[in-house]
Amino acid sequence: MDRIDTCLIALRRILRAAETYGKELAQSAGMTPVQLRVVQIVAETGSSTAGAIARRMHVAPATITAIIDKLERAGHVSREQSRTDRRQTHIVLTERGRNALDRAPDALQQKFATDFEGLEDWEQAMIVAVLERVASMLDRTETQRGAVLYPGEL
Repeated sequence: MDRIDTCLIALRRILRAAETYGKELAQSAGMTPVQLRVVQIVAETGSSTAGAIARRMHVAPATITAIIDKLERAGHVSREQSRTDRRQTHIVLTERGRNALDRAPDALQQKFATDFEGLEDWEQAMIVAVLERVASMLDRTETQRGAVLYPGEL
């Protein structure tokens, strides 16, 4: 097997792991991995604006608005007017969202982060460099540089 085949197999294994996790998450918590990340951020902060969530996830505000709309329709989050600034709307977690978060399997990103932190510094640097290079080879436009590991619908 040549190096190209080995690389393509490794990429497919990464994608398959993300797809499998996405299916498990949808079945147990009723949301996508990206939606889960939004719920996690809201849970960590207590409440947050859509703009703050978008900045933290490195995605466009319009993308976060669409995700929040879906989460709100599902009853996982709600929008509340700010008491100090009427121009701002805060996203807060509902009881249903908290329950979904409790049912969600451990995030693939969290498993990766735990394993990654256990590596030597030089190994971490090498992985970052290689993944950045692969990402630039696959996405020359770099239009959607999201901070999530998961492809598919946002």
